[in-house]
Amino acid sequence: QVQLVESGGGLVQAGGSLRLSCAASGRTFSNYAVGWFRQAPGKEREFVSAITWNGGNRYYEESVKDRFTISRDNSENTVYLQMNSLKPEDTAVYYCAARAGIYSYIVSRSTSYGYWGQGTQVTVSS
Repeated sequence: QVQLVESGGGLVQAGGSLRLSCAASGRTFSNYAVGWFRQAPGKEREFVSAITWNGGNRYYEESVKDRFTISRDNSENTVYLQMNSLKPEDTAVYYCAARAGIYSYIVSRSTSYGYWGQGTQVTVSS
């Protein structure tokens, strides 16, 4: 079992930046792939980005590609999501999620991730 805690959300103007952190505790974090998802009011939760257990593979949803960067530091049991050039449509609650297993491929289905954090609010004003 792994526990996840997100931080780093907040209010930022359009064009600004935020860095989200997902801190893990519990089982060996390096055995987990981690994904970021977001949910805006009245919308379904959607995939944003994910990274494999060793950082060797990363994937981004099309609308955030070239603006967001996912990374991880297994020595610190933390995954980061650097968000640049933020837009009002990026406003949502952002969740990190962990998927057990050493895989070389990325999975974007939320149902494949068994562990979730409580979420952190990101609000981008125009």
